[in-house]
Amino acid sequence: MQISRDILTRSYRAMRTIRDFEERLHVEFATGEIPGFVHLYCGEEASGVGVCAHLTDSDTIASTHRGHGHCIAKGVAVDGMMAEIYGRQTGVCRGKGGSMHIADLSLGMLGANGIVGGGPPLICGAALSHKLLKDNGVAVAFYGDGASNEGSTLESLNLATVWQLPAVFVVEDNGYGEATGASYACAGTQKDRAAGFGMPYFECDGTDFFAVYETAGEAIAHARSGKGPAMLHVHLSRWYGHFEGDAMTYRAEGEVARERAEHDCLVNFRKHVTEISLLEGSALDEIDASVKSEIEAAVVAAKAAPLPEEADLMRDVYVSY
Repeated sequence: MQISRDILTRSYRAMRTIRDFEERLHVEFATGEIPGFVHLYCGEEASGVGVCAHLTDSDTIASTHRGHGHCIAKGVAVDGMMAEIYGRQTGVCRGKGGSMHIADLSLGMLGANGIVGGGPPLICGAALSHKLLKDNGVAVAFYGDGASNEGSTLESLNLATVWQLPAVFVVEDNGYGEATGASYACAGTQKDRAAGFGMPYFECDGTDFFAVYETAGEAIAHARSGKGPAMLHVHLSRWYGHFEGDAMTYRAEGEVARERAEHDCLVNFRKHVTEISLLEGSALDEIDASVKSEIEAAVVAAKAAPLPEEADLMRDVYVSY
């Protein structure tokens, strides 16, 4: 598999940005300054970045309530995201969406979503638009193993096949639907579910950027070629609770520590590219430093930005597109 230096560099920067963004939110949320809920994507960076590396601004994605990583992977500005999470006027959605409703339609990012299983129906509509407009676009839905049991998801799989839509359904399977183990709650297999709707099934290790990039490329190429939808099943692990404040008493002792030590996608990426001289360690160090400064500046700017005023209440409630 050949991946250009430009794609490798951009992908590492995106994964590092997601990691630092989330780690900083973990700290900031504990101060009580951030309103609402926050669901972190740490540990899953290679999935969102490996998939979105194949997409353009003309392609569309729909996310979950764990959506920060998907936003950054699709190119949403970090400073606007941070301000949005702090509920400020300078946020991507003018501070009205918060963590679970960040959207940037100019980049094809249809939004994070507070409804479990809410993304798959959205991308059926987007995929139908791509098909009717014949713009060669693809629509991608990210959803979890818990959402894979929702009726809205199963109806979307059916509709996408019936209409032969250019859609990819990405199951980010971290083993838990909130606090319930997938082994307890999910009947059968995701592969069998794809087969039941007559769509190709792809599977990969979500802690390995290169595996995700290659497999996602095959799934997206299938959908983009006009052959109908595909399912991509990504196996990964989240490093924090379902939400910030989740004590994770349902996870085995030492489970998260082992995942961090043995399956860190950033560490694995760095080891791979430096060992075979695809990128230099010094170049990666420069990215690390640059991202650290970017996140710090985003936090400072967000805290200093004004909150929405009463006069803003009815503005930007509806959008036309």
